[in-house]
Amino acid sequence: MAGVRITKVDWQHSENGAAHHTQDYPCPELVVRRGQLFSLTLDLSRVLDSEEALIFTVETGPHASEALHTKAIFQTAELEIGDTWTAAKEDQTENTITVSLSSPSNAVIGRYLLSARPSSRRKHSDRKLGQFILLFNPWCPEDDVFLDSEEERQEYVLNDSGVIFRGVEKHIRAQGWNYGQFEEDILNICLSILDRSPSHQEDPATDVSHRHDPVYVTRIISAMVNSNNDRGVVQGQWQGKYGGGTNPLNWRGSVAILQKWFKGRYKPVKYGQCWVFAGVMCTVLRCLGIATRVVSNFNSAHDTDGNLSVDKYVDSYGRTLEDLTEDSMWNFHVWNESWFARQDLGPSYDGWQVLDATPQEESEGMFQCGPASVTAIREGDVHLAHDGPFVFAEVNADYITWLWHEDKRRERVYSDTKKIGRCISTKAVGSDSRVDITGLYKYPEGSRKERQVYSKAVKKLLSVEAWGRRRRIRRASVRGVWREDLLEPVTKPSITGKFKVLEPPVLGQDLKLALCLTNLTARAQRVRVNVSGATILYTRKPVAEILRESHTVKLGPLEEKKIPVTISYSQYKGDLTEDKKILLAAMCLVNKGEKLLVEKDITLEDFITIKVLGPAVVGVTVTVEVLVINPLSESVKDCVLMVEGSGLLQGQLSIEVPSLQPQEKALIQFNITPSKSGPRQLQVDLVSSQFPDIKGFVIIHVATAK
Repeated sequence: MAGVRITKVDWQHSENGAAHHTQDYPCPELVVRRGQLFSLTLDLSRVLDSEEALIFTVETGPHASEALHTKAIFQTAELEIGDTWTAAKEDQTENTITVSLSSPSNAVIGRYLLSARPSSRRKHSDRKLGQFILLFNPWCPEDDVFLDSEEERQEYVLNDSGVIFRGVEKHIRAQGWNYGQFEEDILNICLSILDRSPSHQEDPATDVSHRHDPVYVTRIISAMVNSNNDRGVVQGQWQGKYGGGTNPLNWRGSVAILQKWFKGRYKPVKYGQCWVFAGVMCTVLRCLGIATRVVSNFNSAHDTDGNLSVDKYVDSYGRTLEDLTEDSMWNFHVWNESWFARQDLGPSYDGWQVLDATPQEESEGMFQCGPASVTAIREGDVHLAHDGPFVFAEVNADYITWLWHEDKRRERVYSDTKKIGRCISTKAVGSDSRVDITGLYKYPEGSRKERQVYSKAVKKLLSVEAWGRRRRIRRASVRGVWREDLLEPVTKPSITGKFKVLEPPVLGQDLKLALCLTNLTARAQRVRVNVSGATILYTRKPVAEILRESHTVKLGPLEEKKIPVTISYSQYKGDLTEDKKILLAAMCLVNKGEKLLVEKDITLEDFITIKVLGPAVVGVTVTVEVLVINPLSESVKDCVLMVEGSGLLQGQLSIEVPSLQPQEKALIQFNITPSKSGPRQLQVDLVSSQFPDIKGFVIIHVATAK
């Protein structure tokens, strides 16, 4: 009898895609998840005898080998889901046979070549059936990335849009972001990011063999999303100058960035800031099958010398002295959390892991950060891999202010030391509301447990073991001090101060505030108040001074006085950045040398509303109406609406807006034709050269056509 030949393969795309939650990937190859059955139908040249088996070979990466677990040879038998590849005959009708294959739950992820031959044919006569892609599987209880909640899997793996929180602690704003992990070419691009990493370039076979481990894969991605040590995806820029590239605030999602990097032969895309790095990393990790979310930390410390304090140097007007201030406290910083088990640390540290692709400090010679267990951060176990000290400082460092005198003396100034690590936020599961997850990172501020953890972390930070993981030379300087109780004592002043906003701070309008000073004593006091204001980037880096004034205030016993502070639009319009942020500072010099610094971060508000005029149905055109307003007291002529939304329209839409008179409102209508059902995010930005972009988004629930 002639040997059996395989003449045709049916990958059963729709059935496997539905079973593996991969039906939305548009690539030609079959996409499946590890640790789960998938089926193929094979046409044979004759009926397969009952004693004949089919022998399969799967291999991934260069120099695939069984020793490295990048190759497996197995034949049809009793099907078992375990730690090896297996196959079984499911159904045979004449010359057609259906087989089920199963991969181990810890298989290497990536693109595989599948070959097969009947056992009656000699070795080396395998027929190449084609390629398929294997991903992590959060639905598989044996997979390290297993996530128990279906609602959370839908949100953190399958949702292709989301919300990133920006702004300041007292005024948090939501920005839409299109992750687009199911858009054309994105899965292929995400796999190519792994192949472009320095680890892969140096030793490709070994690198691929480690891709079974989410700790390894996520750390590689955190390095590759920024371009600092490699031809990674995004180039950072924090100086407010974006020539030759795109302003970070103009990106509306990850798809255009990833496609530009890929089509540009891996040339880094200009430019990104923290939310861009986090948005792109969220896309890549969701695409690969790891549950991932974007997290915003307000008043986030960047502690450059690892002493758990952010030391800010100011002059007598409270203005930041940049040449002395190496640490910083950003208005907000955005990173990612991914959910997986920590086989390297033990089950206590399973769950959410911090990953940060923003290039801030080197770790093991690369600009990468994480994964750091959120549980380890909360418990002060900063010695554990990876980068615990840096992440712990981001949410726990003390904020210390120093007045720098002309004779080069420094003097501690009373200010709020506990302002770091506030309102740690992420998008809610199933809605766009904000969830405060600060309690996952630290115990209540000022509680006994929080102080115990802080003390424990300091001891571990001082140990050699902790810093062995982040080799660096600690600068020896006047700033080389460790905890607050080692610093020179600072007297609590006999007055309090606070900036109050009298009217909502609106882009294009004058700002009206009051500095409220209260005398806490029963005696009259005289206070010298030096007030300054500057436009800033979200990193709190000053851009330009817009206000400087001095007042002498007499406060009677227990008296409160309000000092009006006004900044006109003409004062700030020329120096306002896309961040729309202003920092006010008041240095209050009281009798007997007491000093108090009062600060206020302001984000200017803007306005855009989006309405869908009718039901949204797949394949049916629907009208969208956008209400915009010229925020300025002068006319604008060059406004454009930029529109984007996965599953709602192809690419970006650009719509010219008629000239707008001062404060004039305009209604603009356009049509969209949804291509995918379910909740879909539509982003609409009003763009003009005369003011920073005004950003808006709406969730549209698209029904399936009947």
